[in-house]
Amino acid sequence: MATIQIRTEIPGPRSRALMARREAAIPRGPASATPIFAARADGAIIEDVDGNRYIDFAGGIGCLNIGHRSPRVISAIQEQLEKHLHLCFAVTPYESYVAVAEKLNSLAPGSFAKKTILLNSGAEAIENSIKIARAYTKRPAVICFEDAFHGRTLLTMSLTSKTHPYKAGFQPFASDIYRIPFAYPYRHPSGTTSADFAHHLEDAFKRSVAPESVAALIVEPVLGEGGFVIPPRDYFKLLQNICRQHGILFIADEVQSGFARTGKWFACEHFGIEPDLLAMAKSLGGGMPIAAVTGRAEIMDAPGPGALGGTYCGHPASCAAALAAIETIEKDGLLARSTAIGEYFEKRARGWQKKWPLVGDVRRLGGMCAIELVRNAQTREPADSETKEIAKYCYEHGLIMITAGTFNNVIRILVPLVVTDEQLNDGLDVIEAALAGAAERKQAALSHA
Repeated sequence: MATIQIRTEIPGPRSRALMARREAAIPRGPASATPIFAARADGAIIEDVDGNRYIDFAGGIGCLNIGHRSPRVISAIQEQLEKHLHLCFAVTPYESYVAVAEKLNSLAPGSFAKKTILLNSGAEAIENSIKIARAYTKRPAVICFEDAFHGRTLLTMSLTSKTHPYKAGFQPFASDIYRIPFAYPYRHPSGTTSADFAHHLEDAFKRSVAPESVAALIVEPVLGEGGFVIPPRDYFKLLQNICRQHGILFIADEVQSGFARTGKWFACEHFGIEPDLLAMAKSLGGGMPIAAVTGRAEIMDAPGPGALGGTYCGHPASCAAALAAIETIEKDGLLARSTAIGEYFEKRARGWQKKWPLVGDVRRLGGMCAIELVRNAQTREPADSETKEIAKYCYEHGLIMITAGTFNNVIRILVPLVVTDEQLNDGLDVIEAALAGAAERKQAALSHA
């Protein structure tokens, strides 16, 4: 494969030496999906410290939709470094923060007046969206979903669904948070219409929390860590209508699904909804840390002066990078490229599904793609250990990719949208070979049983 170059065993000697230093200096909490230490990266390619080259299907967990070291982003950061590095917007404002806010106000769905605050991370965006919703509604409660992931801080961890490794041992959690099932058609085949799933919200008003106590409902339009689950197209409209009947704000968590990943600026555009508040991060910065909350102007103005912010929020270098990242998506046609990547992936993955029962479900929205692996097509038992083995095979053969899902059985695709057709095809070839090997091992085990 032209774009993959493995010179040594994986991991190589330099990566192994660095891993020993890592284990001595860093606690086990910050885990790593691979034992490989990166040295440099460009576009959709990563080179490790031993000189091995890999195709990147992880994209820094969705932060690099425009690719590693995007030229416009690098140039914008370098230009900013000649002006000032850090001032703190809360002390001496600067134009680039305002420019990013103006751009996000124009990009976010909805013809109503909007305002934006800038933050450091996706978790901060979620935390602040909840603060704003509570300030505006004067209500305490929040409704979230099973299989959701919203972050690792106290409040966002409380909103997150998955227990291990995110929540176990960190109790007690924040109060006034209520969880309902998400529309997950593959895992709930007996009822897969939007109405079948939307009734859970109204049931919660009877069983868990009075609607007049609920400030907001927060949801990922496409589940991220939960397994790239895509609900029926009219599901969110039903939920939003129910929310509006009760004065509940609708918050869209687009941290992973935003900025061209689904073939549109934001995934909620596919569902025809206009969130009251929209949280974003990851690929907004083109590799730099930045996040934002954009929402209806009257809602965003609910907290008083000084109630929102932080020392590094809207850092000048990150603002410059964000403007360049948005320009790159616009000028390089990455919305259309995302859709094309997704279409090609689905064509390949449907072939795998027909060939191997291990591939239980194929899902995609634009370039946000996944396959869910199962041991039995009828029972849909999650193939978690097989998924782990496939991920290991991939990085040993020149492909970096990450898994997902509440049951650890989903392979997700977050390849930079600047990937070439050859690189994309080569990466999918590695996944195909990994699936073939897993199927052969299963058949051999059955033959010897």
